[in-house]
Amino acid sequence: MPSPLKIALAQINVVVGDLAGNADRIIAQARVAHAAGVDLLVTPELALCGYPPEDLLLRPAFLAACDLQLARIATALADLPGLHAVVGHPQAREEGVARERSWSLPPCLNAASVLAGGAVLATYAKRELPNYQVFDERRYFYSGRDAGLGPVVVDVKGVCVGLLICEDAWFDEPAAAAKAAGAELLCVINASPFHVGKVEEREQRMAERARASSLPLVYAHLVGGQDEMVFDGASFAVQADGSLAARAPMFEETLAELTLDGGRLAGDVAPVPELEAQVWQALVCGVRDYLGKNGFPGALIGLSGGIDSALVLAVAVDALGADKVRAVMMPSPYTADISWIDARDMAERLGVRYDEMSIVPMFDAFNATLADEFKGLPLDATEENIQARIRGTLLMALSNKFGSIVLTTGNKSEMATGYCTLYGDMAGGFAVIKDVAKTLVFRLARWRNAQGPEIIPDRIITRPPSAELRPDQKDEDSLPPYPVLDAILARYMEQDESIADIIAAGFKAEDVERVTRLIKINEYKRRQAPVGIRITHRGFGRDWRYPITSKFRA
Repeated sequence: MPSPLKIALAQINVVVGDLAGNADRIIAQARVAHAAGVDLLVTPELALCGYPPEDLLLRPAFLAACDLQLARIATALADLPGLHAVVGHPQAREEGVARERSWSLPPCLNAASVLAGGAVLATYAKRELPNYQVFDERRYFYSGRDAGLGPVVVDVKGVCVGLLICEDAWFDEPAAAAKAAGAELLCVINASPFHVGKVEEREQRMAERARASSLPLVYAHLVGGQDEMVFDGASFAVQADGSLAARAPMFEETLAELTLDGGRLAGDVAPVPELEAQVWQALVCGVRDYLGKNGFPGALIGLSGGIDSALVLAVAVDALGADKVRAVMMPSPYTADISWIDARDMAERLGVRYDEMSIVPMFDAFNATLADEFKGLPLDATEENIQARIRGTLLMALSNKFGSIVLTTGNKSEMATGYCTLYGDMAGGFAVIKDVAKTLVFRLARWRNAQGPEIIPDRIITRPPSAELRPDQKDEDSLPPYPVLDAILARYMEQDESIADIIAAGFKAEDVERVTRLIKINEYKRRQAPVGIRITHRGFGRDWRYPITSKFRA
């Protein structure tokens, strides 16, 4: 009887553009796998260069450097007999064509190469190129189908392994072509950004693919943060009948080992955490990697005593450690005593550096300077925004002087409706909860406290939300209740429902008109907001591209 095929899914966290470092990581995984008797090592999509490399792919020097590192990995595998490694990488067009400066011609293929014995045995080119949500692959890649390249099936220890890359496995033709070429196992490499519900969606679609092809399937996935995107890992395998055979943990680097024996896969199955746990892990991962990969020494947060800044502080401490986080409370004439009391309490619970800087003297100076200009005019959002901009200036000054990045604290509900101040609370380098609706903010705070010990004072969670920019201000003075606002936001922004459809679903017409109008007129603010972590299938980032100037109102 033939011995089982031992497979390892290299769920790794790579850095875009760190070609030598990524190659070193792949080589290290290969050595560990070889020592464990692995026959087939599978790395994620574009693992060599990181995902997404975006316009780096338009630079011939980048593609040439990728080629050199791929050759280095192949050479390293010469010392690991019996091991086959599937490595994701970009591959330039043929010599001469790749160096044309033609913007009408994508420069490269999204490729997966099989390396063994010091050589590249075969290279597969991705056939289905996604161009929706955060994906923009047709800008950079041309399809293996258009290039006239067929399926790739390689023999690994007597098993015919058919290669697919991410989107290929969501369609019938690539898997069917691999099977027609003799594949007995489908090997899918992936870089599929996280959003809530994505794990279940992936496993369901891959189960459908396995059943349609009557072949078992392994799925190697990326992990880690890259700008606004987070990759959750959870690499897995399904049997030919679609049943789950193995699953790696979410948001952890790991080398997930499994076996194929007699057409049946076997491996460990890690659980899928509850929704709040997934989102929390995504936020922590996004913060840790954004700061770590970009070399920031720590984080600064304007702590207000409110729920949003409290949540961002908790995420930052979980991601970076208390020693790398500094909280600054900046009370105004309208700051309630309970706000600074709760802010001080939370900072003490977490053990972060905490400072208080009153903005009253600066606010008075601004008002005095503008007194003649504003004479006879009532107080309004102008004075409110001055307070926010003073705070933003102080935080950015501390950031400039000490190098730490300012983490902004605005949530998705505020970003949608413009309930935020340009150059004020929007000032900063990374928007941690930019894609987290206010109702989910509360859920996450309660969930994190339930993990123990309680780090967010209960009063921060239970008190009515307020920006505290005027006496007795409450968010609901100028916005619908957050459960209503967030439901309208989800329908209009995430699900593309029309105003008429949302009203027909039972929402008050005045609430729908108000919220959707605010979404439209505040696009100019969002264009100037810092990048933030995406945790839904549609965030205010690269998958939201609406014109600032527009008269369309449906």
